[in-house]
Amino acid sequence: MFGTDIGIDLGTATVLIYEKNHGVVLREPSVVAVNQDTGEVLAVGYEAKSMVGRTPGSILPIRPLRDGVISDYDMTEAMLRHFMWRVTKGSQKFFRNRVMICVPSGATDVERRAVLEAALEIGAREAYLIEEPMAAAIGANLKVEEARGKMIVDIGGGTSDIAVISLGGVVVSKSLRIGGDKFDEGIIKYLRRQYNIAIGEQTAENLKIMIGTCMPLEDDQKMIVKGRDLLQGLPRQIEVTSSAVNMAIGEMVQSLVDSVRNVLELTPPELSADIIDRGIILTGGGALLRGLPELIAQQTGINCFTAENPMESVALGTGKALQELDSLKSSGRSSMLTSLKREVKRHY
Repeated sequence: MFGTDIGIDLGTATVLIYEKNHGVVLREPSVVAVNQDTGEVLAVGYEAKSMVGRTPGSILPIRPLRDGVISDYDMTEAMLRHFMWRVTKGSQKFFRNRVMICVPSGATDVERRAVLEAALEIGAREAYLIEEPMAAAIGANLKVEEARGKMIVDIGGGTSDIAVISLGGVVVSKSLRIGGDKFDEGIIKYLRRQYNIAIGEQTAENLKIMIGTCMPLEDDQKMIVKGRDLLQGLPRQIEVTSSAVNMAIGEMVQSLVDSVRNVLELTPPELSADIIDRGIILTGGGALLRGLPELIAQQTGINCFTAENPMESVALGTGKALQELDSLKSSGRSSMLTSLKREVKRHY
């Protein structure tokens, strides 16, 4: 007897796991804490993330995924094993499951193979890959099989994927190494340059979430930030405004909007007409950044909307696509997934 289908959004910042008939059953940060002396994994997920910037020299918090792909294969495998053990409550049923994992549209063949093999190493019966923009579109309840153009912009922690989809395939796409992590880095560098204060990744992320914005606000929001004074070397706190955060991430946000315009320029005229009618859909954690839909709409002249559940769209899409895998194959709209299944079989 086989287990249930499982979809995994293997994100740079967060891992989400979808289980058939149960929805999204796990959402944890993509962080692993390791003892450097023994190589022992000490913590995974939220527990490991809480250690970032606070550990002694012997304990190293690792983010095994960078820019949407695996940078540390062994730690990625350990992290997935831990998460799947939690989802299955320690049972062995995962080893009878079919698994679908998303990858950025710009991932290389080597990067795709690494993700696929990670799923096989932790015991999946069959493993498939799906590109993030397609998974995001399915998860956002867009009818991707229609002969109508839909534009999806998925903004994750490490990458942003922009795609125009029609007839169950990606017509035009672009993948950027810009996402939530780059926004955090931009905030850290800006405060270091403008205020001579050093802050950590989690503080920068909190700033982005609490008062981050892509558009100037009439009522400038403020937040107290604590860090280390770079001149005196002492603890210090300052007041940061939403305008300052806007300045810190403005260049990267503009690069994202320019890429949306570039994909629109490459889109066939008939599909462009469809996009005007239906608008641009934003998914991923970056879609929650204040003012981003308004900025894209302002610079493209096309309505822009955030999906109903942007942070779970990709995970939901992987699960739904796996459930409809047989019908996708029979309709001839899933050549990528079929070829990957043949690749999986060669590993047994």
